Amino acid sequence: MFQAPETSGSATPAPAPAPAPVPIAVAPNGGRRTKADHPRLPLEPAELAWTAAACRDAGAAMIHLHVRDEAGRHLLDAAAYARALQAVRAEVKESMVIQITSESLGLYTPAEQRAVVEAVRPEAVSIALRELLPEGGDEREFAAFLERLRAVQVAVQVILYEPAEAVRLGDLQRRGLVPEEQIAVLYVLGRYTPGQLSQPEDLAPFLAPGVPRFGSWMTCAFGRNEAACVLAGAEAGGGLRVGFENNLWLPDGTLAPANAALVQRVAEGLAERGIGRMSASQLRRAWGLI
Repeated sequence: MFQAPETSGSATPAPAPAPAPVPIAVAPNGGRRTKADHPRLPLEPAELAWTAAACRDAGAAMIHLHVRDEAGRHLLDAAAYARALQAVRAEVKESMVIQITSESLGLYTPAEQRAVVEAVRPEAVSIALRELLPEGGDEREFAAFLERLRAVQVAVQVILYEPAEAVRLGDLQRRGLVPEEQIAVLYVLGRYTPGQLSQPEDLAPFLAPGVPRFGSWMTCAFGRNEAACVLAGAEAGGGLRVGFENNLWLPDGTLAPANAALVQRVAEGLAERGIGRMSASQLRRAWGLI
């Protein structure tokens, strides 16, 4: 019979490896809210620039931008994006990844969305799978669009609103229509509806067995539980996206004074959990930009 050799004293267990750092992104305005919702909602390029700097100082490595028309309505326009990008980049230099949106809000066709992104050629863009490739849409055109963006080093983050979309994206990858490397996703916990209040458990279906897992992912959530939701995602290895696009409230239910307060809260939450924060350069490396 095998007997384990005797040892003197008890072995000291190896320390658990430190969690990998995760990025914090800020989505400071979105395409729906106005200054009637919050007076410090940034809309103009200069407002976006100082918001970016404040959120960077609070811990954000990335800013997710929407632009508006003269009436304050959601806009996809290359010239408007150019003005916003120039203002933000002048303020934060290379200390933040700057991501634009292709979100349609029901106003733009997939072809119009693709055209704006290719005209702007931003550092990064978020695209909603359900918008750029609706059911019955042209998969080959979608694949060609992603390939054109990859060729000019535009990092793509795919927005997923439900686990079925993650399964669909995984199928596109399996069939070679979406690259498996350097594709990032954003899990949206909830919907853009009045009074939406996300819960941390809303993340579980995206991480359930049988649902594809992606190498780079973030979570965003709605309402005052935003911090709890995205910090739960961070504990599972995901990045965090917070900001006035989805939430105006601090965890205690008080109105946040500015976007930077939401960033600061989750940065503190990461520190409490012993999870580091990615820098912009680390995020660029993770997304294949450098």
